[in-house]
Amino acid sequence: MLKRGNVTTKLIGVGALVLAVAACGAPPAKETQTGAAGTAKSASELGGMDKLVEAAKKEGKLNVIALPPDWANYGEIIKAFEAKYGIKVDSAQPDASSQEEINAAKQLKGNDRAPDVFDLGLNVALANKDLFAPYKVSTWDDIPAELKDADGLYYGDYGGFMSIGYDAAKVPAPTSVKDLLKPEYKGKVALNGNPTEAGAAFAGVVMASLGNGGSADDIAPGVEFFKQLKQAGNFQPVDPSPATIESGQTPVVIDWDYTNAAQTEKLKGKLDWKVVVPSEAQIGGYYNQAINKDAPHPAAARLWQEFLYSDEGQNLYLKGMSRPVRLEKMGDKADKAAKDKLPKTEGKQVFQTQAQADKAKAVLTATWAQAVG
Repeated sequence: MLKRGNVTTKLIGVGALVLAVAACGAPPAKETQTGAAGTAKSASELGGMDKLVEAAKKEGKLNVIALPPDWANYGEIIKAFEAKYGIKVDSAQPDASSQEEINAAKQLKGNDRAPDVFDLGLNVALANKDLFAPYKVSTWDDIPAELKDADGLYYGDYGGFMSIGYDAAKVPAPTSVKDLLKPEYKGKVALNGNPTEAGAAFAGVVMASLGNGGSADDIAPGVEFFKQLKQAGNFQPVDPSPATIESGQTPVVIDWDYTNAAQTEKLKGKLDWKVVVPSEAQIGGYYNQAINKDAPHPAAARLWQEFLYSDEGQNLYLKGMSRPVRLEKMGDKADKAAKDKLPKTEGKQVFQTQAQADKAKAVLTATWAQAVG
């Protein structure tokens, strides 16, 4: 659930998938890849939504990857898509990282088990645009220009803010990032993944930087914070999951607010899991959809995008405590009850530019292992 970047586990998993495909002699991608659906840049190019639905149903299958069922409500989203269109969704490696999605697409190219679509952090999306097929959903104009590629190669789908989730029965409520250095948090603070690989962990270090005198341009204070957290014995080098939270192994988790908030709902009655977005360190970010240009089910891939960006799909993201990219444009069509449950934010909000993210990634690559390894 919580993991989008456990490198060892995910590389083994993707490798096993590739070996299994090779051993079974799985069939090559369907002929439809070279047809109209494989090159369509919008539903209108296929003759409209009815024709797109017809073509997708004929394919009968959609391959997704790296979509944990309780991450942004993907479990319910997948079930709703299957029920609406009668198309089977094959969800592979739900805990894979963004980079491992790309690795799988390259390794399984030409095979009918290759991923049809991607759900990626921005860094990985920008670095792999040559693997994507351009496509603009029917609600394209509702997506802010700064959250999409102008040609339709990738586009923001849902987002949120980095947060601190905590078991209120085991630790005091943190009011700032610096609070996590206090003795009360000894051996209790976990980060969702390795920041050199996983988008959530990367944003966690940026949050720590903002909370310790740094900025979107300077994340060195964030790395130093985690070094101090480890030295104090407060950093728990365990990948958080629903099991580790419920068992008490990771009573404090740094992760996206929608992921932490999902645990509040899931664990209601079992433990008092609360979520705070530090007001002095509000770093936001969006994940991005893209279509594999070598998708074995190109029509289903495009129909999946149309579903995600429809009012129904966007409200399902919202139900999962994430902020769908069309939220502001949806107005009264947005699920009010779900919207009211979103973790509260106030004060200055920071969204890194790509140049800032690239700079931060370089700093992490050079310093992270030495600081906390």
